[in-house]
Amino acid sequence: MFVAESKPADATAAQAESPAPANPWKQIVEPVEPFLEAVSRGLAREVDAFDPALKPYAEYALTGNGKHLRPALVALSANAMGKSNEDHVRVAVIIEMVHLATLVHDDVMDEAEIRRGRLTLASNWGNDIAVLFGDCLFAHALRLAASFPTPEICRAVASATNTVCSGEILQNRNRSNFQLTRAEYFRIMEMKTGELFALSCDLAALLAGASELQRDAMRRFGMAFGTAYQIFDDCLDLFGTEAQAGKSLGTDLIKGKMTLPLIVLRETGGTGVRTELEQLLKNWEPGSFPRVAGLLREHHCWTPAEQTIHQYVDSARRCLTALPNSEGQVLLGRLADYLEAQVAALGAGQRS
Repeated sequence: MFVAESKPADATAAQAESPAPANPWKQIVEPVEPFLEAVSRGLAREVDAFDPALKPYAEYALTGNGKHLRPALVALSANAMGKSNEDHVRVAVIIEMVHLATLVHDDVMDEAEIRRGRLTLASNWGNDIAVLFGDCLFAHALRLAASFPTPEICRAVASATNTVCSGEILQNRNRSNFQLTRAEYFRIMEMKTGELFALSCDLAALLAGASELQRDAMRRFGMAFGTAYQIFDDCLDLFGTEAQAGKSLGTDLIKGKMTLPLIVLRETGGTGVRTELEQLLKNWEPGSFPRVAGLLREHHCWTPAEQTIHQYVDSARRCLTALPNSEGQVLLGRLADYLEAQVAALGAGQRS
């Protein structure tokens, strides 16, 4: 989740730490605001497609207050290739629905109480309902994808959904795996998060009539940007606040997930630090968080994580040179600028 924009001190810090001007989210999505409004209406309409007894769950899940980052990627990518149309809106609704299904399941697995500043669906109705309704969301998204005249859309959505779920399985299999490598971690991040970003850019390009070369570049942009976004989100879980993130924090530690800052700490800390960290994670208690936070700060684990995010963002930027016009590069480049500004704002707190 991007850092909240309602914190003047954070915005000032971001400007001080980053040479690139911060781009408020509303300014970035302003050119595609009508598109995002159409997506919101599309999601709201899908509420009525569920059994009447399920309508409260559908309305709660589909009409939340998220930023609709993936639909924004669809719109910005389509405009970078020419112009968006109704098919782009439908694809954005489908991708957002798949994403929302993963969030419903994530909150069950992580036992998270807060998502986007409000109670999770599981907190409201219990884990059983949340798991089953998450399944309904997946199935409904695939049914919508099958409504396109070409099977390519449905195949792409089904394949991406499989990849995302596989990434989640790999992440859960590696809980409390203290030996998880950076390469393994990055692969999981690409699968569980990068894939839907890549799908958003790829299908936007396909529906805009892009060439295979341009589609490939857009897919690679989405993958790199989405992976950077997930690494940032993992860092927010350790270095941020609930007010910034709009969700429960520390859930990765509770579930024994080895995220990048912890991998850096394991790599750079001495034998004593590694042993202590492993014991803290294996025998986690709520009161252990300050000690882990202290170790992360003491061993400067934020800096390598920050550098890795910037590397992924730089990789994403390089993909934009394949776009047919400079305006498209500017539109998507602003999105990269925004993420880097949020990273700078989070980093300012680590260096203060």
